[in-house]
Amino acid sequence: MSEKELLEKEEIFSKVLRAGRRTYFFDVRATKAGDYYLTVTESKKFTNDDGTFHYKKHKIYLYKEDFTAFSEILGEMTSYIVDEKGEEVISERHQKDFKREYPTDETESQSADETTDTGSFTDVNFEDI
Repeated sequence: MSEKELLEKEEIFSKVLRAGRRTYFFDVRATKAGDYYLTVTESKKFTNDDGTFHYKKHKIYLYKEDFTAFSEILGEMTSYIVDEKGEEVISERHQKDFKREYPTDETESQSADETTDTGSFTDVNFEDI
């Protein structure tokens, strides 16, 4: 059996959510034992300087034994965000008329110098979180 046939056989049910540059794929798949699990794939489109593009994908595998806890926490987190900040998107990047302003080379080098952190990303103080 070819890899494509195997993938087609494995997919049981699928839904797609297109959200700007991101696309989310929700796929019910089957294990070798015949049980089902869920994959959630985020695919994000990036455009290269020459006009060509590529996609970066991130995938989550979610198994039945984790559905209840995952669903509860996801609901709690999304409710918290909506309760705290409302449903309106406040990032200017997400506005339809948003145009990114590209800094000059001088400004760019200054901001890179200012944001350079000599610490390690592993130096985390969880009391700050």
